[in-house]
Amino acid sequence: MAVPKRKMSRANTRTRRSTWKAKLTDLQSVRAGGRDVVMPRRLAKAAKLGLFEPANEIDA
Repeated sequence: MAVPKRKMSRANTRTRRSTWKAKLTDLQSVRAGGRDVVMPRRLAKAAKLGLFEPANEIDA
């Protein structure tokens, strides 16, 4: 495992950490269970085949 040779300044540590960004999931509308639902793309094929049952949505 790599070990730093010297202490990194607080400013440099925060700058390095701030470059990591999370990406939003790509959503896709799918007709599953007789209704249209929006779900992540990786679950869309399973829902179409009936292997995955989407959760009931709560009306707001």
